[in-house]
Amino acid sequence: MLNFYMPLVSLIIPVKNEGSHIKNTINSVFQVKTNYSFETIVVDDASTDGCCDFLSQSPYADLPRLKLIRSKGVGPANARNIGARHSLGQYLIFCDAHLFFEDFWIDHLLKPIKDGLANGTTPGIADTKSPNFPGYGMTLNEHLRVEWYSNINTLAPIAVLPAGCCAISRNVFFNIGGFDTGFKGWGFEDIEISIKMWLFGYKCYVQPVVKILHVFRKSQPYLIIPDNIHFNMLRMAYSHFNKERIYKCKSLIGSHKHSKINESVLASEVLKQRKNYFSRRKYSDEWYMNTFNIPF
Repeated sequence: MLNFYMPLVSLIIPVKNEGSHIKNTINSVFQVKTNYSFETIVVDDASTDGCCDFLSQSPYADLPRLKLIRSKGVGPANARNIGARHSLGQYLIFCDAHLFFEDFWIDHLLKPIKDGLANGTTPGIADTKSPNFPGYGMTLNEHLRVEWYSNINTLAPIAVLPAGCCAISRNVFFNIGGFDTGFKGWGFEDIEISIKMWLFGYKCYVQPVVKILHVFRKSQPYLIIPDNIHFNMLRMAYSHFNKERIYKCKSLIGSHKHSKINESVLASEVLKQRKNYFSRRKYSDEWYMNTFNIPF
């Protein structure tokens, strides 16, 4: 007899040199309660510390709803896309590999999506060292850097869904093309997909009745290349912003660097993507900035 397991929810966790954090996260996933069937997809993006090797051993290897996928250093945006392509759930929840969960967090996080109030949600996210002071989603400042919302106690729209923990309906995720497939390395992937969702007419909300704990580190266990961050920012700008904001992004990069990065971005067929996105969107980047009081 075939034992076909069809989960309602797919948890997708990209991993890069996470040490013991990923094992703690997986243990937390399976220890807390939920009424929903789920699968967990771990995408090991060319880790060099063997942090995911335990998943090939018992008892983890015996769990039918736990998958391990190996990718070849594609970066967090594309690692998440790979996990989504291997998923089965109607709802996708993207998680960092250093989180701790509470009972029924999945159920509460998905309720606004299932009720038709939102298309993407995020919980309150607190530092493991300061668990009583969560942030409630993010907005952007004049330098396009993220700032956390605070003191939100009801379901509310937010500018940016943190990729560290966010839920998106499967249909919406694939309708918008997922995370930007042209991004290089780490940086701006959650900002870009959130802007894309809003401009395409979808809604991003924080669900403050849920709180998860996140290990915030002083340094990352993988190489972060500033030029890749600048590339991603400028690719996002060409994809979604008017000419004035594209110029402002170039100014943030600096005159000594932006010409070379701009050339690389234009070579990535971003203008073709821009034309496609502008033909599909329901709101302008001006609307987005004004709606969320972003001074950019």
